[in-house]
Amino acid sequence: MTGHPAGARVAVLGLGEAGSEIARDLLAAGADVRGYDPVAGAPPGVEVRRDERDAVRDADLVLSVNSSHDALPALEAALGALRPGTVWADLNTTSPGVKQQLAARLDGRDVPVADVALMAPVPGKGLRTPMVVSGPGAQRCARALRGWGASVDVLDGPPGTAISRKLLRSVFYKGLAAAVVEALEGARAAGVEDWLREEIAGELAGFDERTLERLVDGTHRHARRRTDEMAAAAEQLRELGVEPRTATAARDLLAHLRDAPSAR
Repeated sequence: MTGHPAGARVAVLGLGEAGSEIARDLLAAGADVRGYDPVAGAPPGVEVRRDERDAVRDADLVLSVNSSHDALPALEAALGALRPGTVWADLNTTSPGVKQQLAARLDGRDVPVADVALMAPVPGKGLRTPMVVSGPGAQRCARALRGWGASVDVLDGPPGTAISRKLLRSVFYKGLAAAVVEALEGARAAGVEDWLREEIAGELAGFDERTLERLVDGTHRHARRRTDEMAAAAEQLRELGVEPRTATAARDLLAHLRDAPSAR
């Protein structure tokens, strides 16, 4: 994969919602795409292969776009057919530890691993989805993907570095979404959903770095009082018929901070 990657051979393992969009964009950009998925059909123009080994046997770049629990099995299934010099790019949202296991499994085979983290939902964006990549195959993977129009930032560090950033951000984004969903469910049951929607929108609109610092400082400083407050909030949700999963998790975190030696 030297120079412009037009015509380079790419194997896409996993042709579901994300993999199929990426495969279509690769084709449109001039890549030679072959793919395998045990369930989903391939987009027009993708050369369908019978299994993972068949898909990767002549590939310059492999994009594993399966699922977290399929990341290692996909590599194991393809392992015997990987040629020296092929880049194995894992795009699955799995733990840094799994990314490191992939690299360990390929150690000594001259098949560098690229840990690719997709930093936004793929549907509607395809290959334009912002990505970060780390690992020994990062530079080669990024060079190829950029040549096909992708936006890729390379991070220093081993496999696991890129996905770590995504997952740490997910603690906030998905945790926030869970809190909003639970709060609105309770507000709906209490008959004040419209009011709470306005409250949440107003708070988020004014969020900045100073707000972040106040949240962090206040959570530690007032952990004792807020533990009781969230216990009461969780009890109210139960009274409204809503299971307080997020409220209970917040209560437990605050109780941990309250009881930490540094808080005494």
